[in-house]
Amino acid sequence: MSQRSRRRRHRGVEIVETAHSSNQQAPGAFLAFARFVLCGGGVGVVSSFAVAGLASLMPWALANLLITVASTLLATELHARFTFGAGGRATWRQHWQSAGSAAAAYAVTSVAMLILTQLVVSPGAVIEQVVYLSASALAGIGRFLVLRLVVFARNRGQVAPAPVPAAVRTPAPVGAQALCPAA
Repeated sequence: MSQRSRRRRHRGVEIVETAHSSNQQAPGAFLAFARFVLCGGGVGVVSSFAVAGLASLMPWALANLLITVASTLLATELHARFTFGAGGRATWRQHWQSAGSAAAAYAVTSVAMLILTQLVVSPGAVIEQVVYLSASALAGIGRFLVLRLVVFARNRGQVAPAPVPAAVRTPAPVGAQALCPAA
């Protein structure tokens, strides 16, 4: 937080007006979405390869769950610091709210993959990636809206408070100058 101040005199009393302002302003919707795609999309692409790798060692749904948890923690921090201009680390509340939207994304990607396995007996890695990334993109648009309008909305809606006058007494001039300022 930075503090701006303005000094003025009123009837022999010096008035100091101060207003707090945030050093970092929240970006507009377009810039926030571009940052969301860069951060969230980058984490999502890396996650898709991580899910594919882990799925060779364990059931796909479990691999998806583990990667979703890890990537949500990482993405929430990136979004708090970079995407939505919160100006610092994400709070626990923001992590939990973001986790709720990630749970919905997990459901969307899991259902998409379940439908794929019902339609295609043995889908190849490329088809799995296309379906997974498509479902992730759809879920990502929903997450952007939730994060921007709900999770990080408080930080975006704050405005600098109006200046508050604070009276500071200064010694009154003594002598001829007190009687006649032109003297």
